[in-house]
Amino acid sequence: MQYKFAPDLIMLDAYETVESWMTTKNLNPRKLIPAMMRYSSEPHAKNETHEVIKYLEFCVHRLQNEDPGVHSLLLSLYVKQVDPELAKAEADKVEDDEDLRKKLWLMVAKHVVEQEKGTKRENIRKAIAFLKETDGLLKIEDILPFFPDFALIDDFKEAICSSLEDYNKQIEQLKQEMNDATHGADNIRNDISALAQRYAVIDCDEDCGVCQRKILTASWDHRMARGYTSVGAMAPFYVFPCGHAFHAQCLIAHVTRCTHRDQAEYILDLQKQLTLLGSESKKDSNGTLTEEESITSMTPTDKIRSQLDDAIACECPFCGDLMIREISLPFILPGEAHEAASWEIRPHNIGAQKSLSLAV
Repeated sequence: MQYKFAPDLIMLDAYETVESWMTTKNLNPRKLIPAMMRYSSEPHAKNETHEVIKYLEFCVHRLQNEDPGVHSLLLSLYVKQVDPELAKAEADKVEDDEDLRKKLWLMVAKHVVEQEKGTKRENIRKAIAFLKETDGLLKIEDILPFFPDFALIDDFKEAICSSLEDYNKQIEQLKQEMNDATHGADNIRNDISALAQRYAVIDCDEDCGVCQRKILTASWDHRMARGYTSVGAMAPFYVFPCGHAFHAQCLIAHVTRCTHRDQAEYILDLQKQLTLLGSESKKDSNGTLTEEESITSMTPTDKIRSQLDDAIACECPFCGDLMIREISLPFILPGEAHEAASWEIRPHNIGAQKSLSLAV
């Protein structure tokens, strides 16, 4: 009933209507906006808009209403009272919505310009000076549509020059950021190029970190070696920047033993695929891959090898997170129960030891 008869009631008695709104609980102010706007637009009600303002301020301050429509209407009524300072204060309260804040400041700017136009040129300059109070939120091009068509360009000369200087500073800043980005991209490309040419020197007596055998040994699995870059039948191996080196098979076994089950199954599946691709590669009559066959057959192999490298060689197992996680692992794994049994102290020798001690 309040919503239905609000337009008629506020026109008959604005004070009593607003008082009833303020005493009614769970009233939605947004549904009363049409009635308040109609009342505020009536010529005879211009001097009585303070009743609507009173209710809107009650909604904003007492009820903590955050409806943008309510705030916008309150601000527009502040402007109609020719109280720009109050309107500016309300516009500045909007901090989390930049678009709404700019819209409210434009409403204040329109009011200021319309109050000054048609008078002395000094008043137009005062209206332009209003831009400085917006802290860069509004530009000269934002308020130009509010000025009369017969305004002289001289009145805007200072503001236009200031705006152009600001744009020029922004352009120079963007150029500097582009130069910095280009320089950074060049550095990254140089690092990638240097990384591609990086190499490590392996001594002939270098040992594998897992099996303690020499790194430079013949491959025990020729099919596995075909999936790696190797020399002749040499066993594939990994060398880390820290200096640790591992045979590929030893590194796979070590990582799968120390990592969680899903990752271990993923690594073993990649190893299996790599082995199958190595065994299924076709050879020519001399026992080597032809150039065409090499190009087509190595593509999936390279892809799987890259995935395997990421899974087992993203970091050194002795210097990375894997070693830290090994702290929580038991010394004797479930599959090594025989090792634990070999360290058991058996009680069948206790009687002999007692008799020996009594004899002494």
